This record gives sequence, structure tokens and C-alpha cells, in this order.
Amino acid sequence: MCGRFTLTTNMDELQARFGFALESQGVDYRPSYNVAPSQRVLTVVNHGQRTAGLMRWGLIPSWARDPKIGYRMINAVGETAATKPAFRAAFRRRRCLVLADGFFEWRKEGKDKVPTYFQLKSGQPFAFAGLWETWKSPEDKTVRSCSIVTTQANSLIAPVHHRMPVILSPETEPLWLDPLTEEAEILEPLLAPSPPEEMDCYVVSGTVNSVKNSGPECIEPSASPETTLRLL
Repeated sequence: MCGRFTLTTNMDELQARFGFALESQGVDYRPSYNVAPSQRVLTVVNHGQRTAGLMRWGLIPSWARDPKIGYRMINAVGETAATKPAFRAAFRRRRCLVLADGFFEWRKEGKDKVPTYFQLKSGQPFAFAGLWETWKSPEDKTVRSCSIVTTQANSLIAPVHHRMPVILSPETEPLWLDPLTEEAEILEPLLAPSPPEEMDCYVVSGTVNSVKNSGPECIEPSASPETTLRLL
């Protein structure tokens, strides 16, 4: 799964990399080293052109009665997203990029959970495959929310967790965003594990465990060399 990630790249670099325009009302983008569920995340959609905006992390299906269901919908299993009722409509018609430059997973060590930070070796930002929906509250408030699609872990991540978020490549992003493509047989091959040789990781301190922390200390390497050696 993917339960925390980072997006610290400045907006100019993100626009250059992903080629989007900002929504007409502007985007209150704030870099974070510890993005958590229910927070607003930077996404890109395609309605004829790429447009960036903020969505709540944790998809709320349009038919939901209670928005709290979003807490259980932060991830969509790639193998079943095309058919699962909560995600199938979004899989066909409402796909997005969720922008990031790293993510965390936790490895169990006895009673403890040790956080590990994963990123591309290039250090560049990337896009998770995302699904999004629009939900209206009883008070007629519109909420846009999203989920990150996951797949089986590659060999780098597998020692820490059996699942990983789908990281799209610059070559596969256009097809994922294509509003004219709805067929699962075309889209599902995109939901493959990233090549492990293109990624890097290291153990970080428990600072990231608290959502109250969102500064660069969240990605500082752990001071415990024994823990790092056990991971490698």
C-alpha cells in the first residue's frame, strides 16, 4: 500500500516536468515531507489539456452517504480497480496523476515498525497512477477526492512491504490520462511494478510516524546503522 509520501519539488519544476496549467482559481500548493491520508494532494487531470489542482487523498465514491469511507479508499488495488464498485467508474473515466517525489513504507521488526523512504535514483519527481471522483455533501458542498493505485512490490520494496504504488513513466502518463481510453485491457498493463534498478531507499527515523511532522527531518537517514543493514 501507500500511506505516506513526499512532494517537495517547487511548482516551476513540476510544471516543466508534467506540462500542466493551473486551475483558474490558482492552487495553494505547499510542499510536504509527510503527505498523509485526508490531506489535499496535487493532482493532474486531462480535460483536453493537462490541468493541476488539489484533491483530498482518500476517494469518496459519488454514491457514498458518509465521506468517512474515504479513509478506507486511499489505495486502489490495481488488479481489481477496473471491476470493484468503488473504483470502476473512475477507472474508466476519471484517472489522474498524483504527484510525488518519494514515499514511505514500514517494515515490521518485532513489535516495532521501521520506516523506509523510497525515491527514484534520479531524485526527480514522478507520478502515481490515481483515480478520482466528485462527491456532494447533503449541504451541497463538492469534494474532489482521489486514490493511489497499487501493484505487487518490486524486488527492492518486497523486503519491506508486499505492495507498492504504481509509478507511471513519462511514456505511460499520456495513455493513463487519455480521456478517450476506457478499456481495461489497454490500461491494466500500465499498472506494473517500477524497475527496481531505477529506485533507491534508506531507513529513516520515526519522525515520519507522526502526521504532525512535515519537515525535511522526516527523510533524514536513521541514526541506527544496524536497522539499515538489516534492510539491505
